[in-house]
Amino acid sequence: MIGSPGNGLNQLNYTFGIARNLVNNAIYVADYGNHRAMYYGVNTTNGTIVAGGNGPGPNVTQLLYPRSIYFDDVSNSLIIANQGAHNIIRWKIGNHRWTLIAGTLNGTNGTTSSSLQSPSDAILDPMGNAYIADSGNHRVILFYPNRSVGKTIVGITNVNGSNASLFNYPISIAFDNQLNLYVSDYGNHRIQKFLRY
Repeated sequence: MIGSPGNGLNQLNYTFGIARNLVNNAIYVADYGNHRAMYYGVNTTNGTIVAGGNGPGPNVTQLLYPRSIYFDDVSNSLIIANQGAHNIIRWKIGNHRWTLIAGTLNGTNGTTSSSLQSPSDAILDPMGNAYIADSGNHRVILFYPNRSVGKTIVGITNVNGSNASLFNYPISIAFDNQLNLYVSDYGNHRIQKFLRY
């Protein structure tokens, strides 16, 4: 379907991430340019705002350039890479605010093990651990549940490169059914596979 950019319920503006609800086959969309996440039921053209939609910003009721979206059916929530606020957040469906998974509350970036810089993707493993493509820091970082300090598992913080242990802006991550990790290494024009961590 071809559309024009806008902020109506039947419009999107620079979309990046999409996630599917396997129970009802609906989809969630990270509407990057509108600073919101949208829900679309099967065979619908008008969506429902389920996160953000309160203008751009780092506050707990706002999103700031949401880049990716992951639907966690266990907690009925969205895990959102809130790229402009340099954090990963959890927005429970039906709530009007988010809770922090990783990064800072005030939208500042950094290179420490508790901060992020322009994260572009986040996924969960079956144990609830969060894996984050921390693009601006050229790393994939792991956060255990309810921990504010992460652990870099691949890449070197704030060092880009093209050898097998470095990234140049990792953008997207995914698991296979054996929990091997695949990383889209944007600046190096490649996909890297890392055996189960």
